[in-house]
Amino acid sequence: MPLPPNAIFAGPRKRVVLLGATGSIGENTLRVLTAHPDKLELVGIAAHHNWEKLAAIARQFNVLNIAVFDETAFAAARSQSTAFPSGAQLVGGLAGLTELAQLPEADIVLIAVVGITGLEPSLAALAAGKSLALASKEILVLAGKFVMAAAQQYHAPVLPIDSEHNAVFQCLQGHSHGGVRKIILTASGGAFRDWPTERLSTVKPADALKHPNWTMGPKVTVDSATLANKGLELIEARWLFNLTPTQCTAVIHPQSIVHGLVEFNDGAMLAQLCPPSMTFPIQHALLYPARAPAVEASLDFAQRMALEFRPIEEQRFPLWRLAQATLLAGGVAPAIYNAANEVAVAAFLNEEIPFLAIPQVVEHTLSRIQNFEPSQLAAVIAIDAESRRIARAHLSHFAS
Repeated sequence: MPLPPNAIFAGPRKRVVLLGATGSIGENTLRVLTAHPDKLELVGIAAHHNWEKLAAIARQFNVLNIAVFDETAFAAARSQSTAFPSGAQLVGGLAGLTELAQLPEADIVLIAVVGITGLEPSLAALAAGKSLALASKEILVLAGKFVMAAAQQYHAPVLPIDSEHNAVFQCLQGHSHGGVRKIILTASGGAFRDWPTERLSTVKPADALKHPNWTMGPKVTVDSATLANKGLELIEARWLFNLTPTQCTAVIHPQSIVHGLVEFNDGAMLAQLCPPSMTFPIQHALLYPARAPAVEASLDFAQRMALEFRPIEEQRFPLWRLAQATLLAGGVAPAIYNAANEVAVAAFLNEEIPFLAIPQVVEHTLSRIQNFEPSQLAAVIAIDAESRRIARAHLSHFAS
């Protein structure tokens, strides 16, 4: 699908703002920036609380625009201002992230903060006409209707960072929207893909954090084990590519080599392949539409390789079934699903609830709130808060 004209940057270097610089996406983005100093320049960085790591990044890349979201961490950073480059401007809180997203000198803003914290900065970046590189899937799950409307209003492109969405994006280039029958995202199946179902009742957080293919943060790694991550990606894809719910599906692909496929009306399919590293989709989004040598080695077809695909078992992955239902329901159902899942995963990681209770918390929360089509973003934000309240209240049912 073609992007607006300002998706193509004609200058010597793209100037990048990175919100979420200290997480796994941020670290991989820095690897891409380091590999292409002639094409990319880092002009703004933000983190939730790890100001010391942020200061090290600022010194390495000589970044002068810096934001720290957490109030206590921001105060600590200001008290140690000599840790940052001379002339650096430190801002704090959500207002600070939003300020960075609108930096006049920035060309592209990469959102990699956890959860919905990046929603307001994303909307601010689009309103300022910046290209938006999106890694935080919760933003479109919660407010896809409003984010994509803003992108259209301000003629600002949204470039997907998730490997699956980036794969679909690449496969769609040069093809008309009307020719697409469906898109197929791939899922590794997570840490328990091949476990007997009876063993799932014994799962501990340390087990869930052993992803077979990817190195990611704790929340998304648990989401991969429950397949909530794929459900959220399905909802996100519906907004990114302007598809109907029935045009979006997924399959298990243990190798994580094929990241996404597009099936066209004539039955032909296109797929995108690369090793399971986030440097590939990040580089594609930041340099789009240009191509450049990769940070890491690509696939070697001189070596033996097998690619396996199999359908998703709904009984093994109840959160996949619930995600499909919320996608079909539309309205605020995806926001409820996302909020309840965040609460449940946090509780599991804190060993407050068992692994198998995560989908139960989500299903309970979905059943307690009547779905509707929101006309204002404020209504979705309110539903997010109410969903979290209901989900937290339900955690007590699993207390031992």
